[in-house]
Amino acid sequence: MRGDRGERTAGRSWANAVTAASQAVMRVEKSVAGLLMLVLLAIILANVVTRFLRIPLYWVDEAAVFAMIWLGFIGASVMTRLRIDFAVTLIADQMAPRNVARLKAVASALSLIFGIGLLVMCWRWMDPLGIAAEGFDARAYAAKSFNFLYTEHTQTLEWPSWVVYLVLPLFALTMTLHLAANLLEDLGLAARRQQIALTNSAEEAV
Repeated sequence: MRGDRGERTAGRSWANAVTAASQAVMRVEKSVAGLLMLVLLAIILANVVTRFLRIPLYWVDEAAVFAMIWLGFIGASVMTRLRIDFAVTLIADQMAPRNVARLKAVASALSLIFGIGLLVMCWRWMDPLGIAAEGFDARAYAAKSFNFLYTEHTQTLEWPSWVVYLVLPLFALTMTLHLAANLLEDLGLAARRQQIALTNSAEEAV
């Protein structure tokens, strides 16, 4: 009996560690999302002011698009952990609570498979080992692999394109972590954590 309890405790310990890591990542994501909102607002205001003064900044539009893309992916990752993403509940509304819990676990498992698949695709796409094998020579790597990711630059900001695209593997990684945490909670292997929605600090303090 004691051995079984010990195994259960150990099992919940690593599962709770996964959910704790997910919570920590989500807190960072919320802070980054808030910062990106400020950056996006500042860029839009700068665009309005400079156009009014007839000295428009040609790179502002592209910067706003990139900020919005990063904000969208980071926000989607946070929504995954908070379980406020879109869902069709037509079938679940007609099922018993126990079966609804099982259905949620199945949905979380399928979503986790998708997240892992996306992570693998991003790894193959960015191919960090391949570019490292070429001594981080982007042209040599492109000539050998026909992957021109590291030779391209953005149109107006002239940033390396891979810097902008980096949000995709980061999103795949954090989403996979959040989906794993959700699945562990659905299976009862980890204690379900009380989440605080995307609210302001005053509402969180209540």
